Amino acid sequence: MFRIINKSLKTGVVTGDHPDTEAPPELVSREAIEKAKPFRRSLTIREVDTGSCNACEMEMNALANPVYDVERFGVHIAASPRHADALVVTGPVTVNMERALKDVYKATADPKIVIALGDCAVNCGMFKGSYAVTGPVDQHIPVDVRIPGCPPRPVEILAVLAELRKDCPNSDQ
Repeated sequence: MFRIINKSLKTGVVTGDHPDTEAPPELVSREAIEKAKPFRRSLTIREVDTGSCNACEMEMNALANPVYDVERFGVHIAASPRHADALVVTGPVTVNMERALKDVYKATADPKIVIALGDCAVNCGMFKGSYAVTGPVDQHIPVDVRIPGCPPRPVEILAVLAELRKDCPNSDQ
């Protein structure tokens, strides 16, 4: 144990530079930024998996760990769509999840923001053409923000959330 501590003391802190978190402007529309204005410093999201491979869910879970700590930016994850301001939808919409997605969308209070997370939610990704897939999310409910990637990194998700809320009054973003 002393050998490990001694090695750590000699090496020092070994961390890289924080990656640039600027989101490309085409990911967030002006209308989505206007919809986000009422949320100011607090945005509660509800994640909906409509048939993905769970890679995007793992990246969403990483947002809550101590490295990214999404709570410090005022973004909270809700267990119920009735408490959510935004829906984060992952995966292509499958036959079995189509009705559930529409029910969750109806249960979310207005104004609501819908975020399509990952290539599968944006354009069906690798599941395109499958007999079990009815299409991307925007064919079923209106989508405000699209975050491409397979899966998108947590830094990219944070950057888009910051871009979404950047023009909000009283926001530190």
